[in-house]
Amino acid sequence: MQGVLLDLDDTLTTGGRLTSDAYFALERLYQADFITVLVTGRPAGWCDHIARMWPVHAVVGEGGSLCFWRDPHTHHLRQMYVDPPDVRRRNREAMAAIATRILAEVPGCALSTDQAYRECDLAIDWAEDVARLPMQKVDRILEIMRESGLTAMASAGHVNGWFGDYDKLGMTRRFFSEVLDIDLDAQRACFTYLGDSPNDCPMFRHFPHSIGVANVIDAKDRLTFPPTYITPSRSGDGFCEAVAALFEAR
Repeated sequence: MQGVLLDLDDTLTTGGRLTSDAYFALERLYQADFITVLVTGRPAGWCDHIARMWPVHAVVGEGGSLCFWRDPHTHHLRQMYVDPPDVRRRNREAMAAIATRILAEVPGCALSTDQAYRECDLAIDWAEDVARLPMQKVDRILEIMRESGLTAMASAGHVNGWFGDYDKLGMTRRFFSEVLDIDLDAQRACFTYLGDSPNDCPMFRHFPHSIGVANVIDAKDRLTFPPTYITPSRSGDGFCEAVAALFEAR
């Protein structure tokens, strides 16, 4: 096993917080030379901070639209995007109109509080800072986004939509190929991916040793492809269990 790729919300974090145990497990992976990449739907602003400050080799953010990493030699932040700046700007303008429609048609949802830090996607909050909505409303948000031409996926607290057919796996492949000179398809058995929700399914499908933290069971009816293994515990505690198992196997 050469590396660990993982989701952030409810995989590394627990109840929206990063515990000291989970952060220590992440640091332990990094210090032991596991290639450690965070793969998340969170915004570019978060990814900038994480890539600079956390013990990770890179952060794939906004569902695969971008990747940030800290150059190991110069310590400068490096950035990679699916779309050029002018396309991202036009897309943000179009998504603002789609957001207005969603907020009008689906009472109880809200624009994600981290939307201001996003460059490439639209995030609608259905469970993070609003009272949890029933899945029928989540499905309606997904439906409106797709009717409007967006690719849309639901995570543990947000519904995310973007123009284009990219996903977490595509940008992860690109980072490994262009920056690390690793063919992630040929080497996929040498890496594991940890996640907890339907938007992790492309990663679960790709990696034969994929791992779901125990709360992935909550979404079992919405998973198009399940993880190979499931930890005994939920969220950050499950992540710590997976890290311990990796070190034991190594």
